[in-house]
Amino acid sequence: MKNTHIIPPEHVSEIVQMALSDHVSFSDIEREYGIAEKAVKVLMRDTLKPGSYKTWRKRVRQFSDRRATYK
Repeated sequence: MKNTHIIPPEHVSEIVQMALSDHVSFSDIEREYGIAEKAVKVLMRDTLKPGSYKTWRKRVRQFSDRRATYK
């Protein structure tokens, strides 16, 4: 499921930074770049080191359990 090739390379870094931010939701990323939550997760998996990806997913899950409006 490597559809990250359709994302312009100059946007990948910006999307990763937004996804890593605790203040930007998946809906914000989708609104700005047209990339759904599932595609952002794939991009993050393909871009980050495995340990960094797991840590990010754990943090996103913890935030979403506490706040419905977060990621």
